[in-house]
Amino acid sequence: MASTDQKMSRMQLTAMVVGGMVGAGIFSLPRTFANATGPLGAVIAWLIAGTGMYMLARVFQSLAERKPDLDAGVFAYAKAGFGDYPGFLSAFGYWIGSCIGNVSYWVLIKSTLGAFFPVFGEGNTVVAIVVASVGIWLFHFMILRGIKQAAFINSVVTVAKIIPILVFIVLLAFAFKMDLFSANLYGGGLEGGIFEQVRATMLVTVFVFLGIEGASVYSRFAKERADVGKATILGFIGVTGLMVLVTMLPYAALQRADIAGMRQPSMAAVLEAVVGHWGAVFVSVGLIISVLGAYLAWSLICAEVLFTAAKTKDMPAIFARENANQVPANALWLSNIIVQLLVITTYFSNDAFALMLNLTSAMALIPYLFVAAYGFMISKRAETYELRPEERTRDLVMASVAVVYTVFMIYAGGLKFILLSAVLYAPGTLLYIWARREQNKTVFTVTDWVIFLVAVVGAVVGIYGLATGTITI
Repeated sequence: MASTDQKMSRMQLTAMVVGGMVGAGIFSLPRTFANATGPLGAVIAWLIAGTGMYMLARVFQSLAERKPDLDAGVFAYAKAGFGDYPGFLSAFGYWIGSCIGNVSYWVLIKSTLGAFFPVFGEGNTVVAIVVASVGIWLFHFMILRGIKQAAFINSVVTVAKIIPILVFIVLLAFAFKMDLFSANLYGGGLEGGIFEQVRATMLVTVFVFLGIEGASVYSRFAKERADVGKATILGFIGVTGLMVLVTMLPYAALQRADIAGMRQPSMAAVLEAVVGHWGAVFVSVGLIISVLGAYLAWSLICAEVLFTAAKTKDMPAIFARENANQVPANALWLSNIIVQLLVITTYFSNDAFALMLNLTSAMALIPYLFVAAYGFMISKRAETYELRPEERTRDLVMASVAVVYTVFMIYAGGLKFILLSAVLYAPGTLLYIWARREQNKTVFTVTDWVIFLVAVVGAVVGIYGLATGTITI
């Protein structure tokens, strides 16, 4: 456990939520949404995503208060509600998804630089990969010096990176043209109805909301347990407002088709079109600060999830060791080795940023589903509701909506990303087998065997699809 001087205030916990959520995704929203839909579809998408993620945030808040003994809640809830192997899958999925998300940050940074220095291309050239690799290990050794120091840096960066986003919103608000907004309303030129347009945005909305659980992951460092839930809600409300404005305002300044054709980060390209070249430079600098801050937050989260899973014997014991600065060093090493390998693979991807964005979202949905289902389970059977029983109906409704939302997100993502997720889940189970052998425990129950076999079949189909070109990356 952390010593007293490692404890985080509500403000620092909120900064972890904001720092995790405001990263690469928000800077890619204009083009990503314009490729899929117009303002009407965007409003519907944000209503669905905002409602679903708000309910999920409230489930996190409720569980943080009612199950204070479950630290690093993302996977701890899955284990408590559904057993050891589902708990492991939740921990592994959240951890590997976070690693993939960290890769997307490096790709976007290099793509941003590519607008000014062609040698970086779209973020997946050899030079881009080498520079990203240097960055990975610079952050690695900084974090090894101490979590409190890194958390303080994250708080400072969180404030710094919000400023360019606010400037973007203000300038676009002054450039608002109602006739353009009306012309773009139904996504003119796009095929398919509103439902298909909205569905095409769903994985993106999941990606930009990742980090909503940042305070929950760091619950063991909170000065006051109640601060975990409050930080989650505060961070969610603030960031959601920013993301909706960043998505909607470009439709009132430019034609949808023009926005859809811009390179990423499209927020920079939009501002350049409105105010000139300095706008692209301004947003690009803000993006690099933002993404580096988000990368720091998610590097901390990656190591913390793996470390806590090892502490509860869901991962091999080697990852439960801390260095003299109380940093989970072995967990951090494995996380960054995975990030390094994934950065190298981006060289072979047609659209590395989009692939990493969607795969990160797909990997996060299983852990989120377990959290929502566990919230539903304890409210349904009135567990812990001896205290404040009047909250049970409210919590049951919120958890039910969160379950429906996460199931819909998995459906909206499509079969491709389910199969790609299985390609990671099946071999990842080797870590679970290792941990169970260390403890001389039976590896699988009958139910666990069924889950494992489903993952293996999905992985085989996914690998076959990659080999034959049916699934493209």
